[in-house]
Amino acid sequence: MTTLLDRRFHFVTGKGGVGKTTITSALALSLAARDKRVLICGCNAKERFSALFEAPPLGHDVTLVAENVWATNIDPGRAMEEYGQMILKSRTVSRAVFDNRYVRSFFRATPGLYEWAMLGKAWFHAVEPSPDGTPPFDAVIVDAPATGHGLDMLRVPKVIVDVVPPGILRRDAERAWEMFRDERQTGVVIVTLPEDMPVNETLELSEAMTGELGLHVSNVVVNGMIPPLFSAPERASLLAPRALDERTRGGVAVAAGARRALRETIQAEALAKLGKHLSSPKVYVPLYFGGVNGLAEVREIARRLS
Repeated sequence: MTTLLDRRFHFVTGKGGVGKTTITSALALSLAARDKRVLICGCNAKERFSALFEAPPLGHDVTLVAENVWATNIDPGRAMEEYGQMILKSRTVSRAVFDNRYVRSFFRATPGLYEWAMLGKAWFHAVEPSPDGTPPFDAVIVDAPATGHGLDMLRVPKVIVDVVPPGILRRDAERAWEMFRDERQTGVVIVTLPEDMPVNETLELSEAMTGELGLHVSNVVVNGMIPPLFSAPERASLLAPRALDERTRGGVAVAAGARRALRETIQAEALAKLGKHLSSPKVYVPLYFGGVNGLAEVREIARRLS
């Protein structure tokens, strides 16, 4: 069966603050270690790839950030202009259209158009031919917006296919949507934390991806795992109501143990819920107490994804 590292297109999403950008970067390095040429696409978001790859700040232009890894932070306005240039076959005509402030206002006011510009650009890089006939990138990874906006972005090509009359826009949306629904080529990677709210949101997101959109959730990455220090009976003992006086008398050490036991209990319950309701393969990434601040930590996570 197709694995996480075999697909051509990856859509990484999840609740805000769960570490999507870090996992996206680690996945790119995992693929690059297999001699794949990888493109990371940010979606007009606060740019963090340069810090993680210890590279200069990134913009819209595709930039090499590591061996076999390129990155772009897609600007939707420029992506629309590039798309128009491909359709109109003329840079001069395209600029005359897209530099018009009324046209730009129309684009900004049209729901989903900028989302399609970003997603469509990422898709195009996954299928565009190079001079020798092969795509310049073996894999494209989209660091998607958080849960709700990520779903909205993936809904756009389906809406175009369903309602837009035949033409170039619908043709491209049909090609992209066909690729997104092919689990041999595309997988949705959901990043979560071992906590109640992120896990609940992950379950809802997975249901929407598979049920409403018919897409394939290839993997769930559980980020921020802490190693358990206590057994289940020890956690129960530390958290029992009768232990309150003991924690008070025990001072800082016992109180710290109780806090750790509570966190481990929350993690265990979240993982149990995730395992019960979601059958997608899971990858577990440890918590970096000092944060993920550069290439060394990202490479460690990449080895875990591999």
